[in-house]
Amino acid sequence: MECSWKTVLLLVCASLGVQYTAIRTLRDSLSGPCQGAYHCQTRHHRDSRWRALCDDSWMPVESPRKHILLFATTRSGSSFTGQLLNQHPGIFYVFEPLYHVQQAFTNSSSRLRRSLDRRALLGAYRDLLLNLYTCDLHFMENYIRPEPQDHVTSSFFRRSSSHALCSPPVCLEGGDAAASDPPDETWCPKKCGALNLTLASVSCLSRGHVAIKTVRVPEVGDLRTLTEDPRLDLKIIHLVRDPRAILASRIMAFSDQFRAWKIWNATGRQPRYVDLSQITSTCKDMVASAETGLQRPAWLRGRYLLVRYEDLAFNPKDKATEIYRFVGLEMEHRVRMWIAKNTNSNVSSPSEWNYRYSTTRDSRATAESWRLRLGFDIVRTVQNLCNDTLALLGYKQVHSAAELRNLSYSLVEHRTFQPATW
Repeated sequence: MECSWKTVLLLVCASLGVQYTAIRTLRDSLSGPCQGAYHCQTRHHRDSRWRALCDDSWMPVESPRKHILLFATTRSGSSFTGQLLNQHPGIFYVFEPLYHVQQAFTNSSSRLRRSLDRRALLGAYRDLLLNLYTCDLHFMENYIRPEPQDHVTSSFFRRSSSHALCSPPVCLEGGDAAASDPPDETWCPKKCGALNLTLASVSCLSRGHVAIKTVRVPEVGDLRTLTEDPRLDLKIIHLVRDPRAILASRIMAFSDQFRAWKIWNATGRQPRYVDLSQITSTCKDMVASAETGLQRPAWLRGRYLLVRYEDLAFNPKDKATEIYRFVGLEMEHRVRMWIAKNTNSNVSSPSEWNYRYSTTRDSRATAESWRLRLGFDIVRTVQNLCNDTLALLGYKQVHSAAELRNLSYSLVEHRTFQPATW
C-alpha cells in the first residue's frame, strides 16, 4: 500500500522523537542534575515540591560518592564520633536509622522462629542501608510509625543529630540554629516542623556523600553483601571501647534496664539475679568483628578501619585526621572547630551530663572516668566475661580497687592497628 508524503513525514518525525527521548533519558540517568537513585522527570513527576527543587542549586557536584558506615555498639562513644562526620558540609549524616526497622520488627505479630527473625531483621537492615546510601529516603516509610502521609513525618528518630535534616533545603528556617549545636537538640523539630522525606532526599543528593551511624548490626560480617555491592563504595569505621566503660555508661543512661547492676554498684553486694547476657553478647560481637577486620579478608580490603574510642578521646585531632584520610575526604575547617569546642569542654550544667546523647565533654577526662563509677567486684566480673576482648583490643585488667581508682595509671595500651590503606 502506498503512503502519502505526509504519512512518511509523520513516521520520520515520530522515529526521531523516540530516539531523542531515549538519548536524553540515558544522558540524564548518567549525568543529569538529578543523577543517582532519583530522576525528576520520571519517578517523582507528580511531586511539585521535588520538581521545583530539582535544579542546579541543590544538586551535587559530580564527584565520587563516599558511603561511610560508623559501625559500633551502644554507649561506645558513637554519638560523639558520628558528629565528626556530621560537621562536614559535604556529608549527609543519618543517626541510627535502623532504629525504625528494629521497632517495626519488635511490634510485629509475627511468630517466626528466632533464627529466622534474626535473618529477616539483618536483611531489612541491609536493604534500608542500601536505599539510604542511594538517597532513597522514601524507603524508610516502610518502617516509620505512624506511617508518613504524603512523605511527611514527625517521627524520624533523632533527626536533630543531622545538620542536613535541620538546614536548607529540608528546613528553610534552620540555617542559623544548626550552627549553634545546643546540647539538648530540641530546636530542630520546633523550628523546622515535620520532616519532608522528599526534600531530605534532595538534600542527600546535594551533599554528595552519605554517612550513617548504627549500633544495631551485631557483627561486621553481616555487612559483607554491602561491601561487595558494585553500586557502593562502602567504608566501615569500626568504633570499639573498653567494655567496662560501656557497661558503666549503660548503667547511667539506661537505669531502668540495668537496675540490678545499679543496686550491685551502689551496695557492693551482687543481687540474686543479674543479667550478664547483654555485656557478654556485646563482647562476643565486638571481638568477632575485630578479628574479622584484622584478618584482612578480600571483601574488606581497603574498607575497614578499627578505631578505639579512647584513642580518639586522647588525641581527637590526630584520630579525626586518620578517619578522614581513610574515607578519602578533606577534614574541613568546620570539623576542626567542632573538635576544639567539644573535646575540652567544662560542662557548666549538670543536665548536659545527664543528656543521653550529649557530645559536649572533656574527652580525655571522659575516656576513663568509668573507673571512678564502677565497683571493683563489677569490674572483675566484666573482666572475666570479656577477657578475650580486652586482650585483643589492648585494654589492661586491674587486680585491686586501688589499681582501679589510680587514674595516673592508664588501662589503655599503646596499640597500632592496621593502617587505613592495606
